[in-house]
Amino acid sequence: MSGPDGKAWQDWAKGSPERLYVVTAGRTRPAAEHALFDLVTLIVSRSGPGPGMHPEHAAILDICTNPLSIAEISAHLSLPASTVTVLVGDLVDGGHVEARAPVRATTHPDVALLEAVMDGLSSI
Repeated sequence: MSGPDGKAWQDWAKGSPERLYVVTAGRTRPAAEHALFDLVTLIVSRSGPGPGMHPEHAAILDICTNPLSIAEISAHLSLPASTVTVLVGDLVDGGHVEARAPVRATTHPDVALLEAVMDGLSSI
């Protein structure tokens, strides 16, 4: 698995393409029903890691006790966001996590309020 200098193991541990291929079982996209995951989709754990679970799946469950975005999970685990979306899709299918789109503003800002704030700031 490693040469005399241990380089092959270091490459594997640092996210080599071979490791990412194994982690996702060769998949490059989550299942069709999860294709709408984007970088700001929020993920929260609904259960803890189980015995025999892949380490990457367990790590996602461990760090998502509070909602985290796909981008944040990717940064925490040092994995590409595309890999994280595949893994999160697996966890959603298994009922281990819940995925939610971030809450989007449905109303426009009150222009009068913004003008009042700007007037107040300019008078300081």
